Amino acid sequence: MMKTISKVSHGVKICVQTQYEDDYSNPANKHYLFSYSITIHNLNPFDIQLLHRHWIIKDSLANTREVSGAGVVGKQPVLQPDERYEYESSCYLQSDVGLMHGEYIFKNLSDNSLFKVSIPEFILIIPYKLN
Repeated sequence: MMKTISKVSHGVKICVQTQYEDDYSNPANKHYLFSYSITIHNLNPFDIQLLHRHWIIKDSLANTREVSGAGVVGKQPVLQPDERYEYESSCYLQSDVGLMHGEYIFKNLSDNSLFKVSIPEFILIIPYKLN
């Protein structure tokens, strides 16, 4: 089951779809894999470049970790006005429920200023927990 959430921040729309990956998870060993697909849509009238990401990942066992780095999946894409960029990634949790949120740092390529875009908080939950 796919879940979708989106948010617009500083003229950039972030849309997140998540899915539990049962075939790659091992609940007996507290190993739960969730995949997510993110679409970044530039609603600004100028080109932007994604430079950096910062994630906060929490599970229901009170584990919290942060992940930061350049770009996403090894790329620092440039988006022209109304252009979209999509990528997929995944996250392991030690419990069957968790959440993620964070921010991207972009560069406005018309004036070289930097700005932050919020990644909306989304829940990671195995499907049978919803019944």
